[in-house]
Amino acid sequence: MILERILAAKREAVAAARAARPLRDLRAAADGAPPARDFAGAIRRGRGTPGPVRAIAEVKRASPSAGVLREPFDPAGLAAAYEAAGAAAVSVLTDGPFFQGAPEHLAAVRRATGLPTLRKDFILDPYQVYETRTLGADALLLIVAALEPPMLRDLLSLSREVGLATLTEVHTAPELETALAAGAPILGINNRNLRTFRVDLGVTFDLLPKVPPEIPVVSESGIATRADVARLQAAGVDAVLVGEALLRAPDPGARLRALLGGAWSG
Repeated sequence: MILERILAAKREAVAAARAARPLRDLRAAADGAPPARDFAGAIRRGRGTPGPVRAIAEVKRASPSAGVLREPFDPAGLAAAYEAAGAAAVSVLTDGPFFQGAPEHLAAVRRATGLPTLRKDFILDPYQVYETRTLGADALLLIVAALEPPMLRDLLSLSREVGLATLTEVHTAPELETALAAGAPILGINNRNLRTFRVDLGVTFDLLPKVPPEIPVVSESGIATRADVARLQAAGVDAVLVGEALLRAPDPGARLRALLGGAWSG
């Protein structure tokens, strides 16, 4: 399974990072990080509220299922184009072995835009929360399929403590129950099955009614057309996270504007 391979590699990477930079040093660096930007406020639309859905535009070079998505790859240029096109936030892949990402990509995006940044990676350990803070991210991704419930709760709590927003990702009804029980403040519904990488936009429509209306919801993966965005907006999601459709486009900013239907008003 792809997910199991990714998680095994990530555990090894975290162990190596701990050996190279002790936790106490990382915590000290995190304490000196600049104030986080308001990710939750940027992506919140409100269930049933009129107005355009928010867009979280993704910066990633490659994926296990699609291979290399963009060459040449310019994280800062992409982020600036996304901001000009009406993105509410930017998601940055920092996993190296499977997505050809790097922490430097996140740092470059943070310098290039005033938008909140989401670190999209496989967060398994408190060490990575402090690491995320030192990289300048404003939010991090927590994947329920990758975490036992006690660790999910611990990572949510620690993220709040250090000032990071969290996007807690689910794909099934049991995962949604786990996320809600853990007190996840923002939910991401991933239309991609991380074990098979099969994509079905219907996952969002199936799970959305089970989410309390006060919790913001982001629909992730498989969003490729203006019609997809319009359907999700009508269903009541707060935001869409879009990557591949933008990264394969000759002009990612123009593609984002087209997906939003020209309706963005700030």
